[in-house]
Amino acid sequence: MRDVREVWAAGSARVTKWRQQPVIVQTVRAAAAATVAYVVALRFSPEAAPLTAPLTALLVVQVTLYATLTTGIRRVNAVVAGVLVAIGFSALVGLTWWSLGLLILAALAVGHLVRVSEFVPEVAISAMLVLGVTRIGDTAWARILETVIGAVVGLGCNLLFAPPVWVGAAGESIEDLARRMRRLMLRVGDEAAGRTQVAVAAESLHEARQLDHDIVDVDAALKQAEDSLRLNPRVREGLLHRVVLRTGLDTLEICTVVLRVLTRTLTDLAKERTPEPLFEPHIGSVFEQLLSEVGDAVVSFAVLVTTDVSRSAESAEARLAHELTAATATRDKLAQLLLAEVQRDAHQWQLYGAVVTEVTRMLDELDMEHRSRRLLEELDRCTREQRERMPRLDRLRRRLRRARRNRKAPSARTT
Repeated sequence: MRDVREVWAAGSARVTKWRQQPVIVQTVRAAAAATVAYVVALRFSPEAAPLTAPLTALLVVQVTLYATLTTGIRRVNAVVAGVLVAIGFSALVGLTWWSLGLLILAALAVGHLVRVSEFVPEVAISAMLVLGVTRIGDTAWARILETVIGAVVGLGCNLLFAPPVWVGAAGESIEDLARRMRRLMLRVGDEAAGRTQVAVAAESLHEARQLDHDIVDVDAALKQAEDSLRLNPRVREGLLHRVVLRTGLDTLEICTVVLRVLTRTLTDLAKERTPEPLFEPHIGSVFEQLLSEVGDAVVSFAVLVTTDVSRSAESAEARLAHELTAATATRDKLAQLLLAEVQRDAHQWQLYGAVVTEVTRMLDELDMEHRSRRLLEELDRCTREQRERMPRLDRLRRRLRRARRNRKAPSARTT
């Protein structure tokens, strides 16, 4: 009996893990939607094999509900536009090599005019398929019907089976980026504490440049998470989630750029001081401690911005505040030591000053007051853009809030 329970628990854990994989979720949902669309189209379409419906459902169904809505609307517009272009051409000319070229040219132009984005080629494809058949009238309207069926079925799959929220995957990507930054800082600090060769410093610079590619991957995961939060009935504070994650990634991206500049400064310093070490032993140990504390603060910041807003983030904030305080004190100590070194020998004063300046920039970006101010500014900007983009919906929301307050006011007076 115990073995059966263990097997069942292991199987449940494996299924739960699969449900969190975007590729698996996308594959299952797309296959199910395409099959259902084909079954429905068999009942309503005059075509013997209405493959346009499952094709549309397959292309419409996306990982997120927001992407499904926007993709479905654009795809239906693309197919309808292509069918109308084909009907117009069939009334004027037949199918020849020159009419086919004009048809494709006109369909692509219409696709750009109706703003179907990535489905511009679909306009030309629909027009060619419809123009190439004999009973153009029946086939045209059948293709439109099948397209609508596929789009509706694809949308219904995401409405009935709400897609998962990909905030967790985006948060893991952000934290992984922060930990890679910390590992690079620890290695740079360890190298700076000893005798650093130019080749070793250049290798750290190359790794810092590679972080830009990691930023692109994290940004893609974050965009998927942002789409999953839009129009999702399981999320109440979708805008706040999106803004917190986006501003957090922006901060880490700035820190990545500053870290790359810092490694470039250390590479230049290694060239200037060869064969001497980058810093004197007592200065090198302080610099190593500083980069270790800044690396810890970067990771704590990533954990803070990826912590669910419904949970208490006081411990993460307290840890980040403590690490920033310690790093600031170490930065001031390093600045005093470098000032004394410059007063003794002023040959590399520009590079010493750049080291302190770049570390200070990272500390300023990680500062909690700076983060709060940036978060409020971004929330104000997003809400303002939302009001300007949908003024009627904004007026309706204000009326509902006013009505809700008016209902609460009499009940408060009676109590």
